[in-house]
Amino acid sequence: MGQARKNGSRNSYIIYVGTYTGPNSKGIYAYRFDASTGQATPVGLVAETVNPSFLAIEPSQRFLYAANEISDYQGQKEGGKKSGAISAFAIDRKSGRLTLLNRVSSHGGGPCYVSLDQTGKYVLAANYEGGSVAVFPVLKDGRLGEASAVMEHTGPTFDPLGAEPHQIDLSSDNRFAIASYLGLDKLLLYRFDPAKGTLAANDPPFAQLHPGARPRHFDFHPNYKFLYVLEEAASKVDGFSYDAANGTLHPMATVSTLPEGFKGDNTTAEIKVHPDGKFLYSSNRGHDSIAVFEIDAATGVPRFLHAVPTGGKKPRNFEIAPGGSYLVAANQNSNNIVIFKIDPQTGHLTPTGQVLEVPSPACIKFAKIR
Repeated sequence: MGQARKNGSRNSYIIYVGTYTGPNSKGIYAYRFDASTGQATPVGLVAETVNPSFLAIEPSQRFLYAANEISDYQGQKEGGKKSGAISAFAIDRKSGRLTLLNRVSSHGGGPCYVSLDQTGKYVLAANYEGGSVAVFPVLKDGRLGEASAVMEHTGPTFDPLGAEPHQIDLSSDNRFAIASYLGLDKLLLYRFDPAKGTLAANDPPFAQLHPGARPRHFDFHPNYKFLYVLEEAASKVDGFSYDAANGTLHPMATVSTLPEGFKGDNTTAEIKVHPDGKFLYSSNRGHDSIAVFEIDAATGVPRFLHAVPTGGKKPRNFEIAPGGSYLVAANQNSNNIVIFKIDPQTGHLTPTGQVLEVPSPACIKFAKIR
């Protein structure tokens, strides 16, 4: 009995779900999740906050940060420009409840992504409408300080809507930041100063994708030798080799996320490498599926295997559960989350039969239960 309780605790997590708020959603919802069985039970609404479309949990798992995807924070414009917000929450790791610590301007409209550096001392955000990325220091009590860096693109773009950054994340050694810019068809590369929380253009300052690719999300391979980027418009994955010494990227392969013969409308959304490095997954909105790829161990090149229906409409986000045995997919337009079992040998996804009803789910993150 004691050993069973110990094992249960070791495999027990909270699933946090960020949403787009409206008539049916009020903020961040949560579920208890057993990573050994794949079972999820509802906790309910754990924080009321507007449009928490993307979440990040710092390494000690005491705090959660949410991108409030709005452009009218406090009803004011900074320097004549709209701004969203980033919210800091304390996590109750027994109940899963969140307590708001503070909220700061994101220094750009429509923040759609938030992440942390490897030490948990800085939060990074991508402002989709504002064309900027920003860095915020994390204070000792988990609150956010004022921005230590704001990098705004002001030059020409391929897209009439602007630069549209969609993600920013740090390398494993905390020396370089990578930001995907849809309207530039580039991955911008920055040197990150972990002592000051500042960004500076790397040399070279970007990796170029082909015109119209609209790079969205990306993920590193666990060995940090390869990086995989989604082309939102073209429904493709671009593989890059990564030079960790210089923080540079070199293209190596491009593969489709769709089965041969599909002619409908589709855009991609999320991409994740399995923790064991053997498989890659990406979501299709339109085909409404998760594409499954096998990764060549020597070259890092992904090979499309098949696409599995997500059991809902417009899978905006998914996350691989700790331990790598389950994939949890958020179907934004059908207001549900579907849990899949991952075959460790083939990477294939099989629905477990669990369908969680969540209004307009946009992001999934796991936190360990104490």
